[in-house]
Amino acid sequence: MADALAPRRAVLVVGAGGALGSAVLAEALVAGRFSRVAALVAAPLASTVLGLVPLGQADLHAGRGPAADVAIVVFDRERRSNGRDDAFAMPGPGQLLALARTLHARGTRDLVLLMPHAPALLPQALAQGLATLDEAALAGLGFEHLVILRAARPDGGARPDGWLERLARAWLQQLHWMVPTRQQPLRPAALARCVAELASALPGTPPGTRVVAPETLWEWVQALEDRPRGAAGPAAGAP
Repeated sequence: MADALAPRRAVLVVGAGGALGSAVLAEALVAGRFSRVAALVAAPLASTVLGLVPLGQADLHAGRGPAADVAIVVFDRERRSNGRDDAFAMPGPGQLLALARTLHARGTRDLVLLMPHAPALLPQALAQGLATLDEAALAGLGFEHLVILRAARPDGGARPDGWLERLARAWLQQLHWMVPTRQQPLRPAALARCVAELASALPGTPPGTRVVAPETLWEWVQALEDRPRGAAGPAAGAP
């Protein structure tokens, strides 16, 4: 279990536009789990968000601006063109590996990758990019913790039973997180709480790569909604 007295961590949210991305950013800001909350932006924000540190893409790649202990990358459905959503950067799947390399070089040690809660609503090009994501290449970058929270694939096809899947299954069995299949969509706010708690609790878990299946994520979110904030849960109780 993570030490409750341990220093809080700095977090960077990438993909903070859209319903899911904005929910993750809001949860990171209000939960008090992080010492600093930054968001990757593609343009200046029209209004100031209390407690938020904007980080431009050029500054990120040039090594300027605040570093983060943990980064959360959110792939959301197509966003509204309302100015606010457009201000937050959202790298495409083809840019993810380069982004992850940059984050690791800047000192980020933990990476949480959040797939969409409703993959059928994704534009087809983005859906195909997520389906072919090179998880092995990400795992080889050297993050202390790499967690891929994966929603069901749009085509419903089974993926090969590779080494990442076997590793994820063993890790989930160790933590007793294996649950019956659930495919119901998750509320963005509930999923965001789950992700924020996980990101803050990672230092208390063994290093490695974890792939969390949709049914496991569904069950975890239901458990979180049934307990008050601050109570021990799956992430906080992980060895």
